[in-house]
Amino acid sequence: MELLGTYSLPEEATVPISWGGVWPDGRSREDVEQARYHCDPAVTMADLKAMARWAKSSRYAVFREAVRIATPGSASPGETVMFGMLGAPMRHGGFGCGSLPKGGMLLNHRLDFDADAVLMASGMPYAICDAYIPAAKTDVEYNGCGHELENARIHDGQRNNGIKGMGVTVLVINRDQMRDIVALEAIAKAICRAAGKQFRYRFNGYRKMQEKWLNQLRMGVGLPPV
Repeated sequence: MELLGTYSLPEEATVPISWGGVWPDGRSREDVEQARYHCDPAVTMADLKAMARWAKSSRYAVFREAVRIATPGSASPGETVMFGMLGAPMRHGGFGCGSLPKGGMLLNHRLDFDADAVLMASGMPYAICDAYIPAAKTDVEYNGCGHELENARIHDGQRNNGIKGMGVTVLVINRDQMRDIVALEAIAKAICRAAGKQFRYRFNGYRKMQEKWLNQLRMGVGLPPV
């Protein structure tokens, strides 16, 4: 997801970099640039699929499965974790929304506003949706710490009005909810219901699998387990 996205993590990103985290050599998070944003993607989906076709050995099975799950466009580590939980197949610990019709989950999708929606958004002509789900006509937004600032809240309110003016439901996930599997499950159920699809587990032990998957995703972006 990082390779396909527009952010980049430092080499030390496998250690905790959450707010208040401490790096192994004693440096505080304030002394380390933890992520770079607005980067060009390192590879395309076509590149990865070509590599997966070449990597036929059984030792590359995990890589091939990762390519099948991944999608381009993630703009932050938080969005990657969000997509991993909501979009990945249930057999891995996700909630399967990535397999919904009409493209599953489209990360950082541009939604152009009509005239009325522009007015509702105080002049914004379009919005970039963190995760747009066409089948459910739903936009899922991940609100990290930057969205807690007053100016960001005003901007988010205006853009969300515009999105709603286009008939699109807006669901917002905050940092605390990204640790709450039950909350994420309820959100996934609402998405599937809006898409006219049944949400159902077809195996036992799914909660432990989800907990393991969430912690693996968090570890991949340098966050501590929940």
